[in-house]
Amino acid sequence: MEIIYDVCGVGNAIVDVIAPASDEFLQKNSITKGAMTLLFDEGQVEKLYSAMASGKMVSGGSAANTMAGIASLGGKAAYIGKVAYDTLGSFFIEEINEIGVAFNTEPLEDGPSTARCLINVTPDGQRSMCTYLGCSPLMSETDLDEAKIGASKIVFLEGYLFDREEAKSAFVKAAEFAKKYDRLTALTLSDVFCVERHKESFRNLVKNHIDILFANENEILALYDTDDFEVALQYARGDCEMICLTRSEHGSVLARGEELVRVPAIPIEKVVDTTGAGDLYAAGVLYGVASGRELEACGKLGSLCAYEIISHYGPRPEQSLANMAKQREL
Repeated sequence: MEIIYDVCGVGNAIVDVIAPASDEFLQKNSITKGAMTLLFDEGQVEKLYSAMASGKMVSGGSAANTMAGIASLGGKAAYIGKVAYDTLGSFFIEEINEIGVAFNTEPLEDGPSTARCLINVTPDGQRSMCTYLGCSPLMSETDLDEAKIGASKIVFLEGYLFDREEAKSAFVKAAEFAKKYDRLTALTLSDVFCVERHKESFRNLVKNHIDILFANENEILALYDTDDFEVALQYARGDCEMICLTRSEHGSVLARGEELVRVPAIPIEKVVDTTGAGDLYAAGVLYGVASGRELEACGKLGSLCAYEIISHYGPRPEQSLANMAKQREL
């Protein structure tokens, strides 16, 4: 099958609403700082949204943010996720296609509304997320587009989607499609709470179906039940061909086969908002892999994309990542 896309992302299709907030606002509204809290009552979501400061709205979700980064780097990206036939669903479809990401998953006609994530960003750059998943977790094997996956160099799976058994089956099926066409399968663990909830299932997925694994330090420690980063790194290297582990201001560690590189973070004067930093790091690395770059160059691209994102509000690039990479000869 002809390759059309560099990366096809599979994840929770969520409309992100991002706004500045004070620590007092978080306390008043019982929001856990720096964490992702699931909300199950749509009325509760509307009440919190009304109380938030003015913000901006984008088609989001972790994998969707990563695909936006791929597009900004000059790559070709596709996306698979579930929205509803409603106003937010229409916004998601229109906005993500406008930025150059191919998305045409059939919307849900009857059931929960389109997911949304209310992101309150405190002055220290920490993002506190309250997420109503709506119909997004209802994605199943039937929503997978075999042709789109087969036409992509890499299929990228978002760990946030992993809660339902139907989604777990969809991940395995997506990996099987990728293998059928000799493509790569990548996974981001997404969140330490996701790892704790599904540790054994994640371990099985990683060991048997994943070529490229993304995780931050806390996630990889949780996955392998250790408090020693180097030990977790070695466990991960035994399970996957390529490992990409982020360590905030300490940069990242990448390994592929016998090769290992440590890439420093790019110094920044002020961290404005960490929303999407991991997502855009993944975009840089995945684009680097898809375009045949060396391992260190992949890590540097990841660091550059994360650097751009944390310099402003929101999980989408405000500068052309392709131009930034060209200026730095990456």
